[in-house]
Amino acid sequence: MVTPRSAIRALPKLSSPFRPVRSPAPSLRSFMAARIRHSAPALRTFTTSRASQHGHIHPPKPGEELNITFIDKEGRHHTFQVSKGDNLLDIAQANDLEMEGACGGSCACSTCHVIVKDPDMYDKIPEASDDEDDMLDLAFGLTETSRLGCQVNMTKELDGLVVQLPHMSRNMQAADFEDKKR
Repeated sequence: MVTPRSAIRALPKLSSPFRPVRSPAPSLRSFMAARIRHSAPALRTFTTSRASQHGHIHPPKPGEELNITFIDKEGRHHTFQVSKGDNLLDIAQANDLEMEGACGGSCACSTCHVIVKDPDMYDKIPEASDDEDDMLDLAFGLTETSRLGCQVNMTKELDGLVVQLPHMSRNMQAADFEDKKR
């Protein structure tokens, strides 16, 4: 029968109980340090891109332009020509309109809430998912024609769409629902 004491006796003896035997192989730490030192680039380059390249939208091809008009909080109209498949959040952010999109377009907030002005045009937009409906319940100024901009993709049927940005947005977070302990 193997007991813990007999297992310990079977281990090879070290030259000294307080000083471990050194192996000729380099330690893992020195190996990794040398590898990092030799693989790091000498200079790190820094590049920038134009703001118009942000927002994941592409310029429309000639003859395939779709028109969309945003009415901002001050009532000014901003009309843009966009490509099929671009969503309203990306279009607004690429054109410096005040649409937050706190969740990055993942349908997890209501800060990209828009109001479709024409009810007939609203009917051409695919029906909202349950997740979108849940987020719209948190939106400020909810109307019958409210949608989340991150969930509305431009199609030929939506050419000429007019949406209004609400006067304010509400960014609800889990921290808003925690008990405040004093």
